[in-house]
Amino acid sequence: MSGFTPGWLALREAADHRARDGMLAMALADRLQANPLVRVVDLGCGTGSNIRATYALLGRQQHWTLVDYNPLLLEKAREVLPAWADSATIRGDELVLQKSGKTLVVAFRQRDLVVDLDGALGRECDLVTASALFDLCSEGFIAKFAMAVAQRKAVFYTVLTYNGVQRWMPENTLDAPMAAAFHAHQNTDKGFGISAGPRAAGALAAAFRRADYAVREADSPWLLTRSDQALVAALVPGFANAVSETGRLSAADVAAWLAQARYGAEVGHTDTLALPPG
Repeated sequence: MSGFTPGWLALREAADHRARDGMLAMALADRLQANPLVRVVDLGCGTGSNIRATYALLGRQQHWTLVDYNPLLLEKAREVLPAWADSATIRGDELVLQKSGKTLVVAFRQRDLVVDLDGALGRECDLVTASALFDLCSEGFIAKFAMAVAQRKAVFYTVLTYNGVQRWMPENTLDAPMAAAFHAHQNTDKGFGISAGPRAAGALAAAFRRADYAVREADSPWLLTRSDQALVAALVPGFANAVSETGRLSAADVAAWLAQARYGAEVGHTDTLALPPG
């Protein structure tokens, strides 16, 4: 909502990590943790939040390729990951990180997923992952993406796909029309065609099942309280700005909604794990 800036990504990281479904995460670990080497492609990587949350589920030797369209976010990831690791060395264009007894070789790849999805995924990978990405994508792109992952016989794991659940504390009589307008704003082109928005998790599950994958889903809501006040304070105006852009509510209604102080929120997400046949 506030744009994919390093500041926004840092602000939401703790809530993102806390929201992930633990049972689905352990199912991923059961599938891949015994592999002597796991090759991971992380799409829309931002500053590397997904690697920081997922590495512990995988084996001792990991090779990560972090993919993003924004070169500034890739540079920020290259900057912050060594500080997060126990130790780090530079090997050509890659980082070699030591973290909690695991070795993570990290490469960086700038790609436009719409223009060059095959280049973004590379030729071989064991796991394709992403966080908070697919509600921005069209159902057509999601179908094409699932086919590309299936061609590589890779495991697919994504977290925090917005699913349309939204509650503010305290409640307001304008919450429902505001949410409807927000969802209309989501169903516009964010660079991948008309976005699936809250339908994205269902589209992902259907696309991978068509490829004979076994699909599991789980809820991963943000449950924001007074301790998350900075994040709530950023969400409220971003949400209202999106609603205003639709023209579906009057400026007076949006202003009235904004005038009420919020101390918490629930924002619904879905995590998805898709395992290839065999």
